[in-house]
Amino acid sequence: MLRRRAALTRLLPVLVLSLILGACTDGSSPKSPEAAPSSSAPVERPSATPVPAPEDRACYRLAFEDALAPTTAAATTACDGKHTSMTFAVGTLDTLVDGHLLAVDSQRVMDQVAEACPARLSDFVGGTLRDRRLSMLRAVWFTPTVEQSDAGADWFRCDVIAVAGQDALAPLTGRLSGVLAQPEGRERWAMCGTDDPDSPDFERVLCSQPHSWRAIEVVPFEDGRYPGVEAVREAGQTPCEDAGRSVADDALNFQWGYEGPSKEQWAAGQTYGRCWAPD
Repeated sequence: MLRRRAALTRLLPVLVLSLILGACTDGSSPKSPEAAPSSSAPVERPSATPVPAPEDRACYRLAFEDALAPTTAAATTACDGKHTSMTFAVGTLDTLVDGHLLAVDSQRVMDQVAEACPARLSDFVGGTLRDRRLSMLRAVWFTPTVEQSDAGADWFRCDVIAVAGQDALAPLTGRLSGVLAQPEGRERWAMCGTDDPDSPDFERVLCSQPHSWRAIEVVPFEDGRYPGVEAVREAGQTPCEDAGRSVADDALNFQWGYEGPSKEQWAAGQTYGRCWAPD
């Protein structure tokens, strides 16, 4: 007998949601104030010595809440020791628009970084988009503080982390560059669940932790407006049933689950669902 579990993903607090899903804003949230001079003349940066850009491939011991923050003052630590984040890219902010200097915490600047870091993560960890969506590796990013930006700092920093659960980061060990391009790397950082996705006890965890279900396939949607609850639910039925059957011991008696995006998650950047099966 086929048994199915179909659920829309439960809503998480928005900051935690963005981290766990590796998502970015759709630009519909209220914009942060943008600094604009009273004249149209180009703005010159202050002459104070800027804070130097972070070091690429540096490692840090970040707590879960640290990874949610827009800025950080955490000190580097040895990458061959215990750490929870690693810088995989450092870039330059574009804060000048038509000669006007934007605040580092303006929506336009934040959107720049929120787009750049996930894109660069794909080049760093490798694998396909599907591989990354079925893993617990995520990109987080940091910018200078407003005061540091006023002094001329114009960098942004992209770190890779591994989410270990609802509010924890996993230690990063071993080589991460190209890790999702290899079968053992995909398995090491794979996404599993403590229960089926429709259960109130469901929590995403690394497959190296105790678990009973595994994310096995992705159901993509076209970008655009949220298609609605019924359309999201319907879209996952056939592909997730097929995916569940493909990993089952008995093609006539198996379980499968579907976790589709809610409207809030869609707005946060998750325009896809996931198929699950007992593991």
